[in-house]
Amino acid sequence: MKASFDYLIPNYARLPMVPVRGEGSWLWDADGRRYLDFAAGVAVNTLGHCNPVMVQALHEQAQKLIHCSNLYSIQEQAELARFLTDEVVEEPGKCFFCNSGAEANEALVKLARLYGNAAPAADGSPRYEVLTFSKSFHGRTLATIAATEQEKVRQGFAPYMPGFRYVPFNDPDALRAAIQKETVALLVEPVQGEGGINVATAKFLSALQEVCAEHDLLLMFDEVQCGLGRVGHPCGWKAAAAADGGPELKPDAVSWAKGLGGGFPIGGIWATDRAATGSNKKVSDLLGPGTHGSTFGGSPLVSTLALAIQREVKDKKLAAHAVEMGDYIKKEVSTWTDTAITGVRGLGLMLGFLLQGEAHDGLTLSGQAQRKLMAAGLLVVPAGADVIRWLPPLNVSRDEINQALEIMKTTLTKD
Repeated sequence: MKASFDYLIPNYARLPMVPVRGEGSWLWDADGRRYLDFAAGVAVNTLGHCNPVMVQALHEQAQKLIHCSNLYSIQEQAELARFLTDEVVEEPGKCFFCNSGAEANEALVKLARLYGNAAPAADGSPRYEVLTFSKSFHGRTLATIAATEQEKVRQGFAPYMPGFRYVPFNDPDALRAAIQKETVALLVEPVQGEGGINVATAKFLSALQEVCAEHDLLLMFDEVQCGLGRVGHPCGWKAAAAADGGPELKPDAVSWAKGLGGGFPIGGIWATDRAATGSNKKVSDLLGPGTHGSTFGGSPLVSTLALAIQREVKDKKLAAHAVEMGDYIKKEVSTWTDTAITGVRGLGLMLGFLLQGEAHDGLTLSGQAQRKLMAAGLLVVPAGADVIRWLPPLNVSRDEINQALEIMKTTLTKD
């Protein structure tokens, strides 16, 4: 007997498709229809569905130890933290693990508050304000919706948690003008996802670092969607900087989730080992015993899985593959003349296709396109009213990309 969806709270605008099986870049529904899955769980399925590396890691670890309390020292968690610190960020620091991107960003906000208490304003008052940016998205908890600039995410949840202010993205002058005595940190997506796939410019990235150095602020990157190889480098901020001839940046903290666990819930942060102003501690040690925690964060099972995925990304050079495929997609789409697509932006395999046309039936252009493409056998994700996203597995093949391009070209024709 099929389950009734009437028992689910209607917080998702669910599409009329029931997935039952996946393999690589492909997904099958309950009616036996096959789809190219270029949504990939919204940038989650790093290696696609049911990858053998993941299945083996889960099978082996599940026979040894699935979960135990973070009151104990979890070796698998420590190994994952070492990999992320030494082979992803490549700067001295430490990691904390939780269950989602929103939780990871909550941890960054708490870290910033602790820093602002250790290094207060000149008059001795704690610094607490975190600046975020237009079209940002940082999660759906009360703190992270307050950090998110998009009104559609915050609507209905007032009064909002204080301590956040919004600055225009990619506007260095506005950033410099926004700093006030309460400001303690900047939280920014180097490549914005939900806001429409917007890449930080070199000039803006330089301003972020300069402002943080001048005012003793924490530079915190939200890499929940763009991190860990998706945009062509393990660090999204390095990919964004390299794409525009930007500077070498040294953030104070980074958040991850989505592709970290390849489909299993895990989020995490990295924080620098540099000395915290006004304290005898390192920034990474400010979240000391009793300040933060997670019952399920970094379990032996999910830590083992995440480490296996990230090693596969590195060993198979999937970040470089993402760059190659992303460049190929952009080149192909640039030759199209009779579609509703006016351009492509983004990096690697985090791409936004800009749409033109008239919205109807109560849907946005991106919502219409999503439904048309699903009917044609391609799964994608909206990113705002007039942008659809491709977020395929990082090991997607050129043949699968060509199939997706053909579906896009023949389905999204000009009205």
